[in-house]
Amino acid sequence: MSAEASLPAIRSLASWLLGRAAARGRALVAEALAAEGMKMWHHVVLSAVRDLAPVAQADLGRGVRLDPKDLVGILNDLQAAGLVVRAPDPADRRKNAVSLTDEGARLLGRCERVARAANDELLSPLTMAEREQFMGLLIRISGTDG
Repeated sequence: MSAEASLPAIRSLASWLLGRAAARGRALVAEALAAEGMKMWHHVVLSAVRDLAPVAQADLGRGVRLDPKDLVGILNDLQAAGLVVRAPDPADRRKNAVSLTDEGARLLGRCERVARAANDELLSPLTMAEREQFMGLLIRISGTDG
């Protein structure tokens, strides 16, 4: 018997099980993104830029809940790879607004496909109805509005 199987008290905690499922999901997605040359946080930021663009760096950081210095490093990487551009924000020229390049949009499309496939693998033990119910329950307990 594995050490993990002999921990009934811990295994009965929803928080522990959610943590295990989250770790497995992150690993599956990270592996899929790595095959596209993308890191997890870079994918998150690229996706947020697409959804919010043109977006001020400060608003982007708040949107993805990332420390400003970490965000700057990720944006530097994405800009160096030709995936995003920073330009003066039309609403406030003292700030930078970030937008996707065409190459950034193409890479994001590929990354979204592989991330969805990884999530499908994670949820493969569930029926479609169970997946919908599970997602609804996760939204309710995660403190997000969906």
